[in-house]
Amino acid sequence: MLAGAVAILAACANTQKTHDPVAKQVKLDQALALFSNNPVEGLPKDWEPLVLMRKKKTTDYGLVKDGERTVLRAFADKASSGLRHQVNIDPVKQPWLTWSWKTSALIKTADNRFRDTEDSPVRIVLAFDGDKSKLSFMDTILFDTAKLVSGHDFPYATLMYIWENKAPKETVIANTRTGRIQMLVAESGAANVGRWVSYQRNIVDDYVKVYGEQPGRLIGVGVLTDTDNTEEKVEAWYGDIRLLRQATVAGRTPSPQQQ
Repeated sequence: MLAGAVAILAACANTQKTHDPVAKQVKLDQALALFSNNPVEGLPKDWEPLVLMRKKKTTDYGLVKDGERTVLRAFADKASSGLRHQVNIDPVKQPWLTWSWKTSALIKTADNRFRDTEDSPVRIVLAFDGDKSKLSFMDTILFDTAKLVSGHDFPYATLMYIWENKAPKETVIANTRTGRIQMLVAESGAANVGRWVSYQRNIVDDYVKVYGEQPGRLIGVGVLTDTDNTEEKVEAWYGDIRLLRQATVAGRTPSPQQQ
């Protein structure tokens, strides 16, 4: 899964570089493109697919109807690939992340504490910029190696919200290869399998909890459904993902002023 997160978020990080101050300003403090604003065909606007490794099968993503709303469906069969959305947002100004997701099942043998079983039916993946001079020697080598392999810069820090089999909610799980990728368990166990679950998280507070410092700019948002390590199958769905200035009342659709 490391390759997947690196590829998705390195691409997000790489696309932020621009020498056009006008173009750069347009991208600041933007809203994410919503799945529900799209017709039921192809991929959602402004969300780009990314093949992680050519030798691996890709996760199948597409827009579908769920009742009256349009959502993103993901199906992975021994597969790993994601969708990513480029942003350039000050998380202090838009700290509230809201989303919903649903999975058809847990990945039976998944356990994100171990490299060989590090899969999740649903993930929200956030990439942050930062001062890379603070990185450890080993992380610097890893970042340089990743850039040589992918051709992209590695984000300073990655925070994922995942659905875990056993680890309790709020557990923080570090990637087995680098501390610059951290997973926070937003959902755990089978109690909510088959039903939509909604979340509201303060990403500044969560980042401080995980990394012990204030976050830099948010430069990428991704979704990732992966079963490449466990070689299982899973079907999942994602509702709209929003970054808001203020917390919302549960169940209420955010107004444009809040986004």
